[in-house]
Amino acid sequence: MEGTVFAPALEGMKHVKSEEGEMLSKPFLDVCKQILPVIDNFGAAMALVKTDVGGNITRLENKYLSNPEEFCNLYSMVKVEVEAKKADGSSSCTNGLLWLTRAMDFIVELFRNLMEHEDWAMSQVCSEAYTKTLKKYHGWLASSTFSVAMKLAPDRKKFMAVVGGNGDIKSDIEKFCATFTPLLQENHKFLASLGLDEMKAK
Repeated sequence: MEGTVFAPALEGMKHVKSEEGEMLSKPFLDVCKQILPVIDNFGAAMALVKTDVGGNITRLENKYLSNPEEFCNLYSMVKVEVEAKKADGSSSCTNGLLWLTRAMDFIVELFRNLMEHEDWAMSQVCSEAYTKTLKKYHGWLASSTFSVAMKLAPDRKKFMAVVGGNGDIKSDIEKFCATFTPLLQENHKFLASLGLDEMKAK
């Protein structure tokens, strides 16, 4: 593998914003897609996350493809639903963007933990990230399922060797966290401005 598993996403992040500084639909979704192979390396521990992320990417991508010109900017999908009073539906693109952003928050936090807590086992790295990001939005059932899944996290050393490829994994993880975090915060800020950032799982 050329470089680390993060190399494609790091390259993709350079193109997520338009010259006017607007979040572009396809480049943002492409970056999220490039995170899927990273999630794959967690095996069974992340099966739920991968399904969730994949489903939300597909939902948003289908909306974008229905009218690439109208939905060139990521937030235009949300604005259309807000105007139609459909934004808070469980199958809305607004809901898809919110949960996709939350799942990416979780991934970023997880890798931040990996860098900052070298003494933590992988299951702790995962569960602490979950507690800090997704847990407050999940009901009891989802939380319980997640807690069990986190116990299936792979061995830390083996994982780092696999995701590292022949690149500088520490440097790439730091770049990934530093570059992706402001983009995710921008999504939250936009959703919060419409009162849609606190929706819980239905």
